[in-house]
Amino acid sequence: MTSEVGAPAGEGEILLTVMLKHQKDKNLAEINARLDAAGFWKKFPPEGIEVVSWYVMMGIGQVVTLKVPGHRLREVNLAIEQSAWGGFDTEFYPTYDFRPVWEGIKAKQG
Repeated sequence: MTSEVGAPAGEGEILLTVMLKHQKDKNLAEINARLDAAGFWKKFPPEGIEVVSWYVMMGIGQVVTLKVPGHRLREVNLAIEQSAWGGFDTEFYPTYDFRPVWEGIKAKQG
C-alpha cells in the first residue's frame, strides 16, 4: 500500500506512538553512549516502518509516531527491547488521527 508521509494509517496498519522517556539517572552523554552501543539508530525503527513524526519533548524525552503494518508490530517491540532499554524508559500508545474529526466539528460550528 502506498501512502504519503503523515497520511492516516491504511487498512491493516496502525499508528503507534512510542514515548522514549529519558532515564533521569543518566545525562545525555550516558544515554547516547548506551544507544550507540546497542545500535539504536540502526535498529529503530525497523527498515520499512514509516516515521510519521519524531519530536523531542523537553524534560521528558522523545515522542515518535510510527505507521506500522499490524503484522510487523512485534518487530517494533523487539527493536525497542534490543536497543532502547537502558537509555530510555518506554511507553506505547495505539494512536489515531483526530484532526479530520476536529476539522469536521469546527466546520459544523461555523
